[in-house]
Formats: sequence, C-alpha cells, structure tokens
Amino acid sequence: MSFEKYRVHEVAKDFGKQTKEITQILTKYATTPKNHMQVLEDGELSIVFEYLTQHNQVADLQAALDTPAPAKNEGKGNRGREGNRKPAPQNQPQKRPNEGSRNAGGKGGDRPPKGDHNRGEAPKESKPAQQPKQQPQPAAPRPTTRVPEKKLVDTRKAGNVNLARYDEHLENLAPERANKMQSGKQKIQSRGNHRKGGNFGNKRRQEEQEKMRRLQLEIAKKTPLTVKIPDEIGVGELASRMKKTGAEVVKCLIKNGIMASLSDIIDYDTAALVAMELGCKVEKEVIVTIEEKLIDTAEDKEEDLVPRAPVVVVMGHVDHGKTSLLDYIRNSQVAEGEAGGITQHIGAYQVEVNGSPITFLDTPGHEAFTAMRARGAMITDIAILVVAADDGIMPQTIESINHAKAAEIPVIVAINKMDKPEANPERVKQQLTEYGLVPEEWGGETICCPISAKTGLGIDNLLEMVVLTAEMRELKANPNRSAHGAVIEARLDKGRGPIATLLVQNGTLHQGDVIIAGTAVGRVRAMTNAKGQKIQTAGPSVPVEITGMGEVPGAGDDFHAVDDERMARELVEQRKHEHKLAASAATQKVTLDDLFSQIQQGELKDLNIIVKADVQGSAEAVKASLEKLTNEEVRVRVIHCAVGAINESDVMLATTSNAIIVGFNVRPDANAKDTAARNKVDMRMYRVIYDCINEMEAAMKGMLAPKFKEVALGTAEVREVYKITGVGIVAGCYITDGKVQRNAQVRLVRDGIVIHEGVLSSLQRFKDAVKEVAQGYECGIGIEKYSDIKVGDVIEAFVMEQIEV
Repeated sequence: MSFEKYRVHEVAKDFGKQTKEITQILTKYATTPKNHMQVLEDGELSIVFEYLTQHNQVADLQAALDTPAPAKNEGKGNRGREGNRKPAPQNQPQKRPNEGSRNAGGKGGDRPPKGDHNRGEAPKESKPAQQPKQQPQPAAPRPTTRVPEKKLVDTRKAGNVNLARYDEHLENLAPERANKMQSGKQKIQSRGNHRKGGNFGNKRRQEEQEKMRRLQLEIAKKTPLTVKIPDEIGVGELASRMKKTGAEVVKCLIKNGIMASLSDIIDYDTAALVAMELGCKVEKEVIVTIEEKLIDTAEDKEEDLVPRAPVVVVMGHVDHGKTSLLDYIRNSQVAEGEAGGITQHIGAYQVEVNGSPITFLDTPGHEAFTAMRARGAMITDIAILVVAADDGIMPQTIESINHAKAAEIPVIVAINKMDKPEANPERVKQQLTEYGLVPEEWGGETICCPISAKTGLGIDNLLEMVVLTAEMRELKANPNRSAHGAVIEARLDKGRGPIATLLVQNGTLHQGDVIIAGTAVGRVRAMTNAKGQKIQTAGPSVPVEITGMGEVPGAGDDFHAVDDERMARELVEQRKHEHKLAASAATQKVTLDDLFSQIQQGELKDLNIIVKADVQGSAEAVKASLEKLTNEEVRVRVIHCAVGAINESDVMLATTSNAIIVGFNVRPDANAKDTAARNKVDMRMYRVIYDCINEMEAAMKGMLAPKFKEVALGTAEVREVYKITGVGIVAGCYITDGKVQRNAQVRLVRDGIVIHEGVLSSLQRFKDAVKEVAQGYECGIGIEKYSDIKVGDVIEAFVMEQIEV
C-alpha cells in the first residue's frame, strides 16, 4: 500500500501521540526526521505502525476479530481516519463532506439514500448515494470534520452494529482519536434517533456514555501516570506531579525509612522509588542549563580536524636563562622592544620553524602556569625545562619538573649556558635521572638539548625537537566553529579599559564576536597579535590581545565565543551568584581526618603528599617511608619533595593536585598559611618521623582519633638579644601577630626551619612580669633551658587544646 505525503505530525495526530514520540521511534529504528513536516516513506510508516501495534496490544482479541471491518473505499492512499486531508486526483470526482456522514451514521435498519453511481465507488453491497446533478468541480482540499468520512459501515445486514467492540478496538489503537469518533457518532445518533423517538435515543445515549466511562476507567488503570523527576525535587512538588496528596507521599517515604516533610528536598533515586511504589511510571527530567544552550560543547568529527601549532611553556630556575632563550627565539630583546616600542609584550608569542608555527607562553616562572592548572585550564602541550649547565638542578627546577609531571605533558630539557667553561652537561643529565627524567641517549624518553641562549648554539635543534614532539602527539583542532580557549593574562588599562590576552585553543575568533570568560562578558572590539598588528581573525593556537570586555577576567579562565549576548550576560550573573555560594561553602579537600571515609567511599585512589623538610636526608627518609604505606585501596604518591620552609608555591601545587602537605622540622611562611587556609589545604607538621608515619597509617586505616590540637596564639620577632646575669639569655621581641601568654608553649623558627620547641621561662614588659603581651607591643621573652637565640628569629606561641569527642 502506498502512502503519499503522510507527514510526521499527521501520523502523531492520527494515533493520539506527541510528535516527539513518533520522532523518537524513527530515530531509534530508522533515521531522525528533519522536522515535524517531513513526509515519511512507506518503510518508515511501516516501522511506526509496527511499533505502535506491538506497544498497543488489543485487550480482547476475539472482540477485535468479531468487529465488522470498515469497507475499503477508493481514494488517494487509504490513510485511515485522516485520509481525507489530501485532495483527490483531478480525474476523480470528490465526495461531499456530508456524504460520509450519512453513510457512517446510519444505525439499525436505516438504509443509505440512493445516489449517482458516478460519484465514486460505494461499498460492495451498498447502493450509491443519490446526489443532485451538477458540473464536476476541480479537486480542492476538503474541510476536516470530526466525522470520519471514509469509515463506511454496511448496516443493512448486520442490524445493530456492536459499537462497543468497534470503539474498544479503535481505542486500543488510538485512544484520543477514538474519543473524538465516539462524540461524533453520538451526535449523529442523536439526530437520527430524534426522528424515531426520544425514549429510544435517550436510552441508547445513556448506554453509550456508561460504556465510555467504563472504557476510560480501564484505560486509566492500564496506562500508569508518567512523572518526570529532576535530580532533586521537593516532596510537595512530587505529590503534585503524581496527582497524589502530600500525606500519601510522606507516608510512603516514612515506610521506606525517610523522615521528610512537604518542604524537604529529596534526590532522584528516592523520588523515583516513591513514584513507582505509588503506581507511576518514572522518567528522568533533563534540565537544559543556560550554559548548555549557549556554549557549543559538541565533539569535533575526525574529518573536520586539522593540525595546529603546539603551545609551549618555558620553565626553570631563576637566572637559568628562560627569558634569554625566548629573546633569542624572537630575535629581539624584551628590554629593547619595550624601550623602543617595537614589540608589544602580550605574554605569548608565535614563531615559525621551517614553516611550522610554535606558540610560546612567556610566563613568569611557573606561578602563572600553576594558577592556570588550579583553574583546570590545561592549555600547554609541551614544557621546555631550562637548566644551567654550570648550576645544575636547583629547587625551582625540581618544582618545575613536578608541575610538568602533574600536568602530564612531555618535558624537553634545554641545558643552557654551554658556552661557559665550567659547563657540565653530564652532571645535569645524572641529576635529571634522580627525578624520573632519563635522557634518550641513556635509554630514556627525555630529549636533552645542549644550548646557549647567548650564542644561539643548539637552539635550532631544540626547536626542531619541539616540532617533532608536536608531530608525535598529533595535535589537531577544528577552525570552523565558535572559538574557545583560555585567558593567559588580563589587566586594566586606564585608556582602553579591560585588556585580555587570549589563546585560542579551538575554533576561530572573529572581531565583533561576543565572548564570555569566567564572570566577564563583552564584544571583541579590536584584536592584535604578538607583533602589535591589527587582525580580524585568530585560529587555533594563536595568541591575541583583545579589548571590549566588560570587566577584567581571571588568568586561566576559559573563554567561549557565543551568539546570544543577552543570554551570555544572564549566564555571567548566574556564575557570580554561584561563586558567592561557593565562597561561603566549605571546599571538599582531602584531609587526614576524613581520609578513611573518602577511601571507603571510593573517592580516593591516589593520596598525593608534598614533603618539605629541614635537610635533604630527612626529606628523602620521609618520602620513602610514606610511599611504603601504599596498599590495594590507595596509592601513596609523594608528588613533591624538597628542603626549606613551606611556601605559597607548595600550597598552590597541593591545591591543584588535592594533596596533603607534610612538614618535617619546618614551618609555613605567612603567605603559605593564608593561602592554605583559603584553599582548605591540610598541612601537618612533625618533629619525629615515626609520628608522621604512624599518623598517616592510622588515618588510612580509619583509626585516627586526635585528642589534642594546636591553637596558635601569636608570633614575636626577635630584635635584640640580651645576656642578663643570673637570668640568662633574654630576647627583646616585638609582637607581630596575636598575643604571647606566659603559660604558652613556644617554637623558635629560623629561616622557616624549627630550631627548638619549649616553654616560656619569663615574659616581661620593662621590669614587670606580665601574663600576656598583645600585638604591637614590645616585651622580653626567656625560653626555658635554651639560649641559642639570634636577631631575626621568630618565636611562635601556641597552646594544645583537648578535642571533645
């Protein structure tokens, strides 16, 4: 059977379904239609009919079989009850709308009136309907009526047609249409029966209404109510959606052991359980956020991707030649460029190496690099680690190695200052192996290039190695989409307003695009490249400086080019609100106190630890002992191990890697303390190595139950040291923070290293002994049984308080 121009929404209407349900059937078993007006092929219609037949089974098979089938009538594509929507062919006369009504509406012994045989074929045993003679008119769309024109029933032999069975059969196929059919038939019956007698019509009407009520009740029982539930929902709202009373829902919750009132919020799983117990069908409500509507996050197809330039960050110890290397690569000195106004410093540069572009990020050390990682912006592809051939591995070099490893990017080592006579590259390679960077010539995977940023020795080879590494990684992007990338740096210019340096990671940025970066939104008014030239577009891996943002975005923020500026501003307001809520809420960080619970919940697979100690030997011993605690459930990883006080860089690394800082005979500086408190980083200080190991092991086993905690009171700076006869050494101090009490314990710290812990022997103001001295005042402090105090030392006062369990 051929179906001509049968559209998606028509099929849905005929079967009493939503258009999206028909679309879903076609999506699952055939192809997704473009829209609701798409004309369906015979195969697609067969799939829809087959699916609806299987999922709308007839309740009574015998009743369906006994039901007299409607007579087949000729027409353009027998499409069921809605077949009269399309005009007939030009060579066939049309039937007038009321003609079908008379044929379908006849009841009992009513015979259809006689008509002209030329007006279309009647049913096999029916006489053609009598029509007045008139000239044939051109085919035109017939009006849609509630009475099915092509459902012709032969009523001459059947007597009273069993309408209940017929209606039930139709209801099982398409309930909504059946209701419309039934109402239409009742109107026809009422008109016909009015002529025969009022009593018979009323009785028949009552019978039909009773049958319809019973049918609707049965359908309601067979078809459960479908409830859409989001990730979280209020109990009262759930009751409303299920068309149940609040008491029923609360009763069901209590039965499942959940005490909740109508105003409480429950999660999806709980709500779904309650809904199913109360006889409802559950569907997950997918809420599309503004961000999902606005920002295109679709995956790129493989055929759309093209090679892009690698993004390289240069890292290393101070004064090892990072800036000199970049200067030589750019063939210009930064100082000269800034003085003469030749080169515009935008924090990122792009150079050509044998026709292959490379993008360099000019970051001040690794601080900005760490800050970007802290915001989750993985924007670099390769790290060049600059190591001076005469100095070798230094503390910041080690930090750079650990940051690169945490970012999981390949490291190319540039052994600089090879022009110096004391250069010793072999010693540098030997030191690199101690940190997991084994040179290629020694059987490893780390590329080492001897260079001189002063003479240019080996720099061409270094750049070729960068290009080769990039080719091995097959870096690709899709330039034919909306741009997105990262903010490298941003500042406020008095004349031009907020200025941001962007690195496009995918897509192409155009002048005039609306962009959103963190909580800043604006339109790109002007774009300049690293050479200070005005450009109109910027593709993948291209750094640009733009103006036009409403406010200064944060370094490391993601940016996206979007189409709807109004929606972008709405998203920015939403993000600002979320940031306020996040600032007031506690950030979930791993701590020793909740370490065991996180392990039990499967949230923690790796326990990252940063170790800082007073001497290298202690640091290595603590690292080795901690890594031995690795078991089947959790792997202990010391991601950074160094000598010296705990600084802000350590805390930043701990923040990005969700690590615990372990200090052995060292203390954090003021900035590190503030940053750790702000980022909820757990710092543990120890003086005995076994205390450290035992506490960590107890935390992993869930047995950690600290009975005391240290409460800091104040800090004093030693400005003078006096030797008093009969008393001993007294430190003349200035209280820089908090207060110092006579009964407090004290810790003497020198250059971040803990020298001594003890108790106060004396606390004086001038010649008077006092109980405490507050911030901003001077005092004399004596430490019991200790005299090695020097000017510049810091005395920390603290007390140990018992924790109430």
